[in-house]
Amino acid sequence: MAWAYLAVAVVFEIVFALGTNATKGFTRLWPSVLTLVAAAGGIYTLSLALRTLDVGVGYTIWTGLGSIGTVLFGALIFKERITLPKLVSFAAIIAGAVTLKLSSGL
Repeated sequence: MAWAYLAVAVVFEIVFALGTNATKGFTRLWPSVLTLVAAAGGIYTLSLALRTLDVGVGYTIWTGLGSIGTVLFGALIFKERITLPKLVSFAAIIAGAVTLKLSSGL
């Protein structure tokens, strides 16, 4: 169940990051509300995942996959460019997340 909580936390992390951009410095009400709800949801579901997972594993996967999702959706929503160095970095993050999962024994 910890991995399911972590997956939900990653989604909240992505929504939080993208929402922060959409708030325009927290001057727009609904994007600001969404961002704050996503931040709270992400922290809460991460805390549930960390009941079982090692904090080093859970937090690293949360931030890593959240970063990848933010860049990918940032490209789709905000038309940000995905460059070769970004793709190489994605591969490194994914390889690290998989290695952490395999080495955690959970």
